[in-house]
Amino acid sequence: MTQLTPTLELALDLISRPSVTPEDAGCQELMIERLEKLGFTIERMPFGEVKNFYAKRGDKGPNLCFAGHTDVVPSGPESEWKIAPFQPEIIDGILYGRGAADMKGSLAAMITAVENFINEHPDHDGQISFLITSDEEGPFVDGTTRVVDALMARNEQVDWCIVGEPSSTHTVGDIIKNGRRGSFSGDLTVYGKQGHVAYPHLAVNPIHLAAPALAELAETHWDEGNEFFPPTSFQVSNIQAGTGATNVVPGRLNAQFNFRFSSELTFDDLKETVLEILDKHQLEYDIAWTYNGLPFLTKPGELVDAMVDAIESTVNITPELSTSGGTSDGRFIAKMGTQVVELGPINATIHQINECVDAESLNQLSTIYQRILSNLMAK
Repeated sequence: MTQLTPTLELALDLISRPSVTPEDAGCQELMIERLEKLGFTIERMPFGEVKNFYAKRGDKGPNLCFAGHTDVVPSGPESEWKIAPFQPEIIDGILYGRGAADMKGSLAAMITAVENFINEHPDHDGQISFLITSDEEGPFVDGTTRVVDALMARNEQVDWCIVGEPSSTHTVGDIIKNGRRGSFSGDLTVYGKQGHVAYPHLAVNPIHLAAPALAELAETHWDEGNEFFPPTSFQVSNIQAGTGATNVVPGRLNAQFNFRFSSELTFDDLKETVLEILDKHQLEYDIAWTYNGLPFLTKPGELVDAMVDAIESTVNITPELSTSGGTSDGRFIAKMGTQVVELGPINATIHQINECVDAESLNQLSTIYQRILSNLMAK
């Protein structure tokens, strides 16, 4: 029988609230109630349908921010779950429920870590803050990015930020995400002329026109990456063309593609090369760009050193620094000039049926967060 620690009790309470994007379902108010008791000043910052809050304790010195999201992805077919996705249970030491790993387990660990730290160091150095949204899994328009813009407009300083994304691979703390690649997408429409397949001289097939250009884009070597980032990658994610009939040449083709790019190149560099290749193939086209974020990197230093020490002293492993994976809200926070890292539970089951984490790993994560605070802010 797993002992219900304060971290696990809070995790169970948060997971039981069906906060599917952009819903919050009371998760933030639960966190706010705990933080108010610790002397945090709370600033609710709703934008559109999205609930956000920024909380801070202390008024001088470096600001260490815990960032995360209360929203989760849909559960999928509930009949395929071992337990009801929003009725969490701990079975044989494993905590099941939507959001257990991504990322209500982290939120619970953050809150209890801060509670324990402040209990031991009520007059700690620096400032501790929380930046919480309910729009990370959704369109990310009215969430962290809007809060960051508001904080920047008033020159709010956030020196260090720990995002509770599930960064770990095999055991909690084995990976610290100290950066992320940039990301942007293109929505390409190539025009031809619709006609009968038996009379190709009267038609222009956009599939035939686009294929060589897309192949060249896929084969292009963009860069070598660097010591922190892998090489830039290009992937076609969708292609649509045709009327559904086998005897009709389509009049247009639509393709979506995505770049995950290193700090060796900029959005403008990549966009220019894409357009050069499309023009070289003499296509008639339109293209719309969706810019998701710049790459960011936190190099080894005070924050990373404090995290490595906390992990080593808690779980006796030395973490690996990594910039792999997708994007996170860390890219918005990094705009403030903040050192941003991601540290959270094992990510093996995120967004899956039967999402789960080892219950004890959340207790360990809380201890790690608390030791990071001690390393940076204990008097």
